[in-house]
Amino acid sequence: MSGHSKWSTIKRQKGAKDAARGAAFTKLGNMIAVAARGGTDPEMNFALRLAIDKAKAANMPAANIQRSIDRVKDKSAAQLQEVMYEGYGPGGVAILVECATDNINRTLPEVRTAFSKHGGNLAEKGSVAFQFQQKGQIRVKATGDEITLAAIDAGADDVVEEDGESVIYTAPTDLAKVRDALKDAGLQITEAELTYEPTNIIEITDADTAGKIMRLMDALDEVEDVSNTHVNFDIPENLLG
Repeated sequence: MSGHSKWSTIKRQKGAKDAARGAAFTKLGNMIAVAARGGTDPEMNFALRLAIDKAKAANMPAANIQRSIDRVKDKSAAQLQEVMYEGYGPGGVAILVECATDNINRTLPEVRTAFSKHGGNLAEKGSVAFQFQQKGQIRVKATGDEITLAAIDAGADDVVEEDGESVIYTAPTDLAKVRDALKDAGLQITEAELTYEPTNIIEITDADTAGKIMRLMDALDEVEDVSNTHVNFDIPENLLG
């Protein structure tokens, strides 16, 4: 897949470290609360099911998950909304920043500051997003022709082997169908989500630029309202330091 970026792998590693120290729970709780607006029964609301699965994978306590779901029923609680910001980082890399926030007047300045302090800048709506395509992404803890055939038979568009796993891409509307088919086939699914894949990758080969980009991504991760980031760069492991 021409647009595939290793950032998804880097981000998962960073996410595991965040979860280990509990820093991810607030973000996961916000994702659950936003998804629950479409219905509080995960069997009827696939987006909520995905958010809950992601929270469980990070060992988020069941009580925290339920509180996040109940937030949608609490009329006194500040209601969350989803916002997407677009920007450019060092080296001209494109970045999409998904947020779940109850106060845009707080979130926007924090995201803008993260960009400006680390050699980037926010961009006008639509000026970055056209470089990405929304796709369903499923990770299966196995590789090989049998996995690829099973995924294609289930309706997947593409399969990429990465770090001992199969990364399966689907149309956004087919994510639930393909995920459930693979799960019914007995495959171990480690992650399933809607994501934005870049149409082209910028290869970063300069150590200084790579360092600036990673510091920007760390700064964005530290913004509590940021729930996800999508990028069009690839950085070799020897430059990740």
